[in-house]
Amino acid sequence: MPYLVRENLFIGNISDAAEILQNGSAEITHILSILSSASISFFSEWAKGLTIPTKEIKKIYVCGSGAATSDDDLGVGSKSSLSPDKLLYSLEYAGKDLTLVRMAVPLRDMECEDLLDYLDVCLDFIDQSRKEGSVLVHCFAGVSRSAAIITAYLMRTEHLSQEDALESLRRSCEFVCPNDGFLEQLQMFEEMGFKVDHASPIYKHFRLKVLGETYNRGEKIDSSKFGADPGMPTKVSSEGEAAPEVAKKRTPAYRCKKCRRVVALQDHVVDHIPGEGETSFDWHKQRSGNPFNKSKETDCSSVFIEPLRWMTAVEEGAMEGKLSCAHCDARLGYFNWSGIQCSCGSWITPAFQLHKSRVDNSTV
Repeated sequence: MPYLVRENLFIGNISDAAEILQNGSAEITHILSILSSASISFFSEWAKGLTIPTKEIKKIYVCGSGAATSDDDLGVGSKSSLSPDKLLYSLEYAGKDLTLVRMAVPLRDMECEDLLDYLDVCLDFIDQSRKEGSVLVHCFAGVSRSAAIITAYLMRTEHLSQEDALESLRRSCEFVCPNDGFLEQLQMFEEMGFKVDHASPIYKHFRLKVLGETYNRGEKIDSSKFGADPGMPTKVSSEGEAAPEVAKKRTPAYRCKKCRRVVALQDHVVDHIPGEGETSFDWHKQRSGNPFNKSKETDCSSVFIEPLRWMTAVEEGAMEGKLSCAHCDARLGYFNWSGIQCSCGSWITPAFQLHKSRVDNSTV
């Protein structure tokens, strides 16, 4: 039996969802299914002989460009860490007389699973469903995935911390327990201000971590997951003119010192907390001046960025290697999926490093 969390919001398991889909409900009008497969056939495999009528409304995919493809333009944006052509969600009429609206999101209950990039569409669906009727959010056991989604919903709508939101949910359903990977991502969600901000350093580090884990599992990383090449010509409109926003806005950028090609924008930079560099190892040396003023000593000699599509060696699947300018082949830096230590002492993993001595600050 589903548990009531808030007005018009329930949490449950696959058995609860199957009962409603098969026999209908006087209360629930919408279902959010968080299962390893979005297909309604998952229910038939779980309960042999169970047949649930459905009528597809739409399916949303994350295509190679990072945008969503469907009859609508709804999507998660170009910075999503979801795989190219991966199903983001499906929407359908389902159940007895096709009166229920079901959104199905393919998400496994694994710590390495990317929860963040599904949050926006799930939370928006819950919001809309509560306005139109009542919604059941369910996964297989009703313990981890559905709990993570509802915890995020309470965080956003009631401005609760991750801990407070989860504690509030447990007052309605005491056995909920999102896995540690989901809890870590919910903490990021809180730190980003209850939204998935693709421009945030928090999200950028998360995205790099996902790419690094994908690489370490031996999976080939498609270059469509990399950031766009800022050195390529600006897109023009059908009339042949640059978009007004592009013409007006000046963006900080890095250029190759040798040929002046743009190799990265400030938006591509992945910030890190400076360490103590070599000063960590020379405690025994005498120094003049204030020994506690290490600001000059910890200046970074490199800037670390996201992987971009001009990085040929990265696209070819190398573990590590040089980063060379796509125009003049001048050496700009180095990359290593296992990480690189910055001159300030911090370790960045995975690392895509531009030497400041090889690039100039500029604008585009």
